[in-house]
Amino acid sequence: MSTDLYSPIAPELAPRAIDDRSVMAFSHGLPSPLVRWHGHDEYELHLIVEGSGQMFVGDHVGPFSARHLVMLGPMQPHNWVSDVEPDQTLELRDFVVQFRRDLVESMAANAPELGALLPLLKRSRLGLEFRESLSATALPFFERMIESDQITRIALLIDFLGMLQKETRYRVLCNSLPESSNADSSRERIDRITSFIADNHAKDLRLSDVSRFSGMSESAFSRFFTRSTGSNFNRYLNRIRIAHACELLGDGSLPVTDICHEVGFHNIANFNRHFRELKSMTPREYRKQTQRRYSTPMRN
Repeated sequence: MSTDLYSPIAPELAPRAIDDRSVMAFSHGLPSPLVRWHGHDEYELHLIVEGSGQMFVGDHVGPFSARHLVMLGPMQPHNWVSDVEPDQTLELRDFVVQFRRDLVESMAANAPELGALLPLLKRSRLGLEFRESLSATALPFFERMIESDQITRIALLIDFLGMLQKETRYRVLCNSLPESSNADSSRERIDRITSFIADNHAKDLRLSDVSRFSGMSESAFSRFFTRSTGSNFNRYLNRIRIAHACELLGDGSLPVTDICHEVGFHNIANFNRHFRELKSMTPREYRKQTQRRYSTPMRN
């Protein structure tokens, strides 16, 4: 039986009609039913504690590792897929905080000082990735959130958001906001499709191959995929390929030409063009800057 993309799994926040909490904090390991392609009506703060792999947020695909801190706005679908062996487990991989989309806005209506947080909330609707050095502050915040009662959680949350609002070194992840309605898309189907793309991205993968795998016509698949991920198939595929290329470039061993073919591109010119479109630099420039990823302010 399939589950809708926006169906919560305990201990995630459920709709307010059946869940009167404003803030929820929890942690989980791997494997876990909480690890899946999904979205929700709440804001989310997400810290990776252990492991590495690929992060999928809307139309963004990129690597993640321990100390990875992200803030997501409402309805932005996401998933973190760890690079692990089939029988490998992680006791604690994620810390998660969710809070209602109207919580801060309603508080700011009566306490105008909290209006300073609203620009942060607006930016987070496209997904924000913060510098790893913030983990020294983020880790105790998540730990205290899990241990605290509901009133204390709200106070801790406002304090932490105030710190993030002042932060200038962050990366905006997505190019577009998700559609607010995804009633006909199921988590199982899109999870299966995105896994198929990730597993086969280095091959000569075409829209016809994936639509056939999904059991849909090409036109129906294109509508479904764009509605579910916020990205069309070709752009999504190229993002996965470029994310893989970034990992290989970071290793510093393979020549750029070999990396081009390793991740699924047929010629170096096409590879360079897509890489520059997504990373605003050439593969060789990226390789030089890998170790200085957060040494200069990111776009805001």
